[in-house]
Formats: sequence, structure tokens, C-alpha cells
Amino acid sequence: MNTIDLRSDTVSWPTPAMREAMANAEVGDDVWGDDPTVNRLEEMAAAMVGKEAAVFVPSGTMANLAAAMAHCGRGDELILGNQAHSFRYEAGGVAVLGGIHPHVLPNRPDGTLALDEIEAAVRPDNDHFPRSRAILLENTHNICGGKAIPTSYMAAVRQLADRHGLVVHLDGARVFNAAVALNCPVTEITRHVDSVSFCLSKGLCAPVGSLLCGPAGFIRRARRARKVLGGGMRQAGILAAAGIVALEQMIDRLAEDHANARKLARGLADTTGVDLDPAAVETNMVYFELNESVPLEPATLIERLDREHNVKIGGRGGRLFRAVTHYWITPGAVDTALQGIQAILEEAGS
Repeated sequence: MNTIDLRSDTVSWPTPAMREAMANAEVGDDVWGDDPTVNRLEEMAAAMVGKEAAVFVPSGTMANLAAAMAHCGRGDELILGNQAHSFRYEAGGVAVLGGIHPHVLPNRPDGTLALDEIEAAVRPDNDHFPRSRAILLENTHNICGGKAIPTSYMAAVRQLADRHGLVVHLDGARVFNAAVALNCPVTEITRHVDSVSFCLSKGLCAPVGSLLCGPAGFIRRARRARKVLGGGMRQAGILAAAGIVALEQMIDRLAEDHANARKLARGLADTTGVDLDPAAVETNMVYFELNESVPLEPATLIERLDREHNVKIGGRGGRLFRAVTHYWITPGAVDTALQGIQAILEEAGS
């Protein structure tokens, strides 16, 4: 990867081991259930997160939507945060395609929802109201800075859900990042939820795909939802082979991405014109702001970094930016990115 691309961990390329596994993958027809490589990936994924079964889908968006459709009927209600990826960045699919009513609560800065607000959001049994059916959590929480949600909070939501007969789905796109950051087995997170989705194509570096995991009956319903959504794939073992490598080789090394993110955060915090609390960086995401005193448009910083230093970062609206570390971002790449940002800001302030 010649460009230092910090826009997201979704830009990560498959590793050489993944490319070799893809080239040699044994395949069948996944829609008919006879692709052995997909079947093996699904079995591995379910076992890793402590669930009974799993289904391989093309994207995290489809995984979350299929989960909502498998848990909820039309007219049911899903409780989730106003900063949740499913609410902000999944094209309203829960409502548009699922016929499910989103009940949106404010996310706190650490990515959690206040327990008393979740409790208050649960509807009484009344014909005038949608039926409260599910709670959706996100861990790590993207928009809230890549925060790793503590297992104690997950347990508290589980207890609340049980009191009200609700199911809990976890958008765990980066749940292995959360487990590494919390220094716990991933099952210590996932045991508190009924279902969990996670992405292979972010920090785990596979080219495409997500897994949705949960009870066998739920996964049967999710497979129907996958078909409705156009996610039935044929010789998908070519993709699943990379996912197997991801699960076998890429999880423990996520700690390196977190270390590089902290290195980047410390360097940015020491840069004049940048506002950032490095202590807030818990995983592989670094959010930072351009101080109002800097006479530079955010779009100009992005464009010049790319053109002059071959470094890409993402704008998040206003003067806020996001940089995400991944397998292809080395400590040297972090140094180059810092040098580029510092050079542009020094010139702007001179």
C-alpha cells in the first residue's frame, strides 16, 4: 500500500496469505448450503463468539438489517442510539426495508445509552404503540471515538432486556478491537447479547464480508432476510477463505493498530493547532479537531495532505477529522502522516 490511507480500516488490502487462500479455496454453492469453505467460516465464527450458528453476508449493513428483520416484525420497535451506525449510515434500511420503527436515544460520549432512558423507552402493551422488541448496541462505537464498551455495561443492558422480554443485538463490526482493548475474550462481550454481527473487511483485513451469529432459529430467519435483501451468494468460498485467515491470523495483532493509533494521537496532541485528548483514544480510531485559530479550511488540509504527502484522512464535518489505523499502517507511516500535518499547519500559521 503506497498511499498512507487513514480514512478507514475498510481500505485495508487482503494479506498475501489471504490471496493465496482465496486462489486455492474449495467452493460450492452457498445458497444451496454446499460451499465447504463458507460452512467452515460460519462454524468458526459462531464458535468464536459463543453462539450456536452464523451466516456469511456481503456487508455489515446487511448483517445488521438481517438481524433486525429476524428479531422484529413489521411495526415492531428497535431501541438504538442516535449515533449508531445502523441509524446514521445504513440508509434507513431498518425502516425502509424492514418496516421496523427506530426508537432513538442519545448516545453518551462513551458510546453507551443511559440505562434509565432505555428503560423509559420500553413501550407498554397498548394498541396505540409499536411493540418494543429489541435493543441495538454498538461495540466498538465508531462515532463516539472508537470506544470499547465495558462488559459491565453489556451485562447491565442484558439484565434490563431480560426484565422486559427484549432481545439484544450487537453491531460488533469491530468487536475484536473491543476485546483486545478490554483485554478480555470476545465471548465476555458477546455472551450478553442474543445476536452479534462482525466485519471481516475492517481491521481483520479481508476484502469483503461480515458474519451474523446467534441461535440456530434466529440464523434460519436471517438467511431468509439475506435472500430477500439480495445477499445470497454462490461460490462465496473464495471470499470466505480470506475470512478464515482473518480469524486465524489477524485478531491478536489488532493491538499493534491500537498502539499506532495512540502514537498518532500523542503526536497530534503535541501539534499546534490541533485539539485532541490522546487519553480518549482506546482502539484504532483517532478523532481530532482543527482549532478555530488555524486559518485553514478543513477541506484544504485533506487535499494538501493527499497531494503533497500521499496521506489520506477523513473529514467528519466542520473541523473534525478521523484517522483510522490498520494492518497496512506502520509506525513509520504514522510518522510520515504527522510530519505532513505539522508541515501544513506550520505553513498556515506562519
